[in-house]
Amino acid sequence: MNNNTERRRFTRIPFDAECELHSPKGSAVVQLIDISLRGALVESEQALPIDQGDSAQLHLYLANDILINIPSTLTHIEAPYYGFTAEEMDIDSITHLRRLVELNLGDEGLLERELEQLIDADL
Repeated sequence: MNNNTERRRFTRIPFDAECELHSPKGSAVVQLIDISLRGALVESEQALPIDQGDSAQLHLYLANDILINIPSTLTHIEAPYYGFTAEEMDIDSITHLRRLVELNLGDEGLLERELEQLIDADL
């Protein structure tokens, strides 16, 4: 994990919520452990219908029926934890995710730096 920690440029926000994992191999309800602008860590006591490198959709439902849809790739597995790297999101999902991160960071300067890194990473 030290190598991942050193490479990580985006602050992980601990966020305890159920979310849905959808992959071509099946779907499952999983527990969200943390989330960032670039990915998410989930926990599942059951083996998930997905292999490392597979694409998936993570659906996180917030209050008032707000859906954050995170197209992602499974990048690491350390059972019962599954780490996903976020891919390009629709405008509504990235807006809601940005707001979630902003509310939990409490540091607008840090959020702006992470958004700049996100934009630079996608170029």
